[in-house]
Amino acid sequence: MSDSQNQLDVLAVFSHPDDAELSVAGTLLKLKAQGYRTGVCDMTRGEMGTRGTPEIRAREALEAARVMKLDLRTNLDQPDGHVWPTEEARTAMVRIIRLHAPRVLLTPHWDDPHPDHANTCRIVRQAARLATMARYDEVSGQKPVSMPAIMHSVFSRLVVPTFIVDVSDFTEEKMKAIKSHASQFFRADSQEPTTRISDKGFLDQIENRMRYFGTLISVAAGEPFYVREALNVDDPIELLTRPMNIYS
Repeated sequence: MSDSQNQLDVLAVFSHPDDAELSVAGTLLKLKAQGYRTGVCDMTRGEMGTRGTPEIRAREALEAARVMKLDLRTNLDQPDGHVWPTEEARTAMVRIIRLHAPRVLLTPHWDDPHPDHANTCRIVRQAARLATMARYDEVSGQKPVSMPAIMHSVFSRLVVPTFIVDVSDFTEEKMKAIKSHASQFFRADSQEPTTRISDKGFLDQIENRMRYFGTLISVAAGEPFYVREALNVDDPIELLTRPMNIYS
């Protein structure tokens, strides 16, 4: 197991330096407020991005980490646009999982249309299992860890969420974390090429999406997740009688 200084309760693993912010920042902020140790692992430096540079994006990622109050932000230095479940990538992910022994991993869904996102999911799922195997990557000297639970952030409209996290109290901080990546989003004075996410209305879409998922559970804002494995529920009455939209 990892030592207590390194250990995390939850580790979000996403492809590019702003992906975790766009997808799960509200959940990370909420978990931090509840006393959990949180971290983000970016797979790449985002060097193929149309706007900004890897150096700029690294500085922005550190500022976003400060806003999200993360205990860790790290990067696997995989090639942007060429993320694949290679042995090198799987081993690097296994070492991160063993070092920090997260109880829960957050990562994209395998049906995400961006190939880097889908392959990040595959690397995380494979590495989470391999990290439990004592004879995998023995050269590292690390010990195996227990299999973490995996929550997949939902992007595709075809994936029905297993559950939605109420992030109503953390919307403002989430948007501040997103806007820390200033090179990537709309700026009236920018001379760089326009991309989908730098369009003037994109951040409004992110807020509207949170509001939509919030309406499904009768709250102001939500973040959706899919869990592939069966959930062990201790009290189904408590779970099912929380406020929700009974007309959906």
